[in-house]
Amino acid sequence: MDKIIIQGQAKLSGEVEISGAKNAVLPIMTATLLVNGVSKISQVPDLKDTRTMIKLLEIIGAKCDFINGNLKIDATSVDNPEAPYDLVKTMRASFYVLGPLLARFGYVKVSLPGGCAWGPRPVDYHLNALKKLGAKITLKSGYILAEAKRLKGANISFDFPSVGATGNIVMAAATALGITKISNAAKEPEIVQLCDYLNLMGANIKGIGTSKLVIEGVDLLKSADIKVIPDRIEAGTFLVAGALLGEITLKNVIPKHLDSMLSKLSDCGCDIASTETSITISPAKLLNPVDMTTDVYPGFATDLQAQWVALMTLAEGSSIITDNVYHDRFSHVPELNRFGANIKMKKNVALIRGVKELIGAPVMSTDIRASASLIVAGLAAKGETSVSRIYHIDRGYEKIEAKFRSLGANIMRKNT
Repeated sequence: MDKIIIQGQAKLSGEVEISGAKNAVLPIMTATLLVNGVSKISQVPDLKDTRTMIKLLEIIGAKCDFINGNLKIDATSVDNPEAPYDLVKTMRASFYVLGPLLARFGYVKVSLPGGCAWGPRPVDYHLNALKKLGAKITLKSGYILAEAKRLKGANISFDFPSVGATGNIVMAAATALGITKISNAAKEPEIVQLCDYLNLMGANIKGIGTSKLVIEGVDLLKSADIKVIPDRIEAGTFLVAGALLGEITLKNVIPKHLDSMLSKLSDCGCDIASTETSITISPAKLLNPVDMTTDVYPGFATDLQAQWVALMTLAEGSSIITDNVYHDRFSHVPELNRFGANIKMKKNVALIRGVKELIGAPVMSTDIRASASLIVAGLAAKGETSVSRIYHIDRGYEKIEAKFRSLGANIMRKNT
C-alpha cells in the first residue's frame, strides 16, 4: 500500500495551479444522465472519485471518454437506472444519480450510500423531498427504490441547507411538471454551478446563489458543455501550507469563494494579495491564534476545518475550533497529536494550545480532508513523516505530492 513520505520544514515558494472542483464535477457528471445526447466537461480533476463516478455512469449505460482533463459523456444508450452497493459504498456522491435517473426513467434503484467514515449524513432530506415531488420510495435489502411516472412540482423546505439534497432535488425537479420551490437551499459555489449547468441544458431555475430556488419544470433538456470551477478546498489547503512555509501563489482560483478563509488568514497575520484568478499568501511573522467555527457557505467550510486545526497547532497561543456542520469530524486530532500538537476535544469543539514545533511521525489518514491536514502538518514538522492509507487523499486531491514538490517540498510517494 502506498505511503507519502515527507522531510519537513522545506521552504515553499512559487506558483501552483488549482484543479477543477471535485464537489462540482461529480453532480455535473450525473446531470448529464438527464439528456439523450453527448455532453463535454472540461477541467475535470483526475481523482479516484471521478474515476469511480465514470465507472458508475458506464454501469448505468453511458459511454465515457476521459483524456487530459476533458470528459465526454454520451448518455444516449443509458438503460440501467441502478447504482450498485460496490460503488456507492466507496463514494457518497454516487447518490447524486438518484434525482436525474428518476426524472428520466421514472424508476431508479440506488444503494444506501457510504463514503467517508465520519459523520451521520442521513439521506432523509433527499427521500422526503422526492416524496413531495410525487415519488414512491421503498427500501429493500439496503437499496432505495424510487418510482414516479412523472415528478410534479412542490414546495420543499429543508431543515438544514444540505448540499447533496439540494443538488439531487434540483436535478429531479428540472423536468418535473409544474413549479418547485426550494427553501433553505444550499448556496455553495458547487450548487451554483450545477444550477447554471442545468440552465445551459434548457432548465428554468431562478434564485441561483440564494437560499430560495424556483424551478419551473421543462419537458426536455438538451446536452451542454461546461468548464468546472476551481476547487476551493484544494486552494484552501495550499493556502494553509503557504501560511506556514513560504510565499506561494495559487493560480486558477476564484478568491470570492474563499472569502471566509482569507479573512481568517489575514487575522492570523498573513499577507494576502489577490486578482480575479490568483491568490498570493505570505506567512505571518508571528502566527496569531484565531478561533473558527464552520458553517454552510458563505461561512468557513467544514472541508477546511482539519487543515485549519493543523495550522493552529503552531500558532502563538490558544484557539478554539468548532464544527457545527459535522459534529464528529475530528478523526485527524489524535493523529495531529502524534506530531506533538496539543489538542483536546470537547464534543464538537477542539481546544488547541499552540506548540513551538511539530515533530515528524508515522500517521494514518482517515478521510480526504484529514489526510490533507496530516500532509500540511508533516510539511511543517521537523524530521520525517510518513502518511499511510493515502487512498483517501487520492479521492480528493490531484497529484498533491507533485504539486507540493513543484513548490520546493521534500515529499514523495512510496510503494510499500
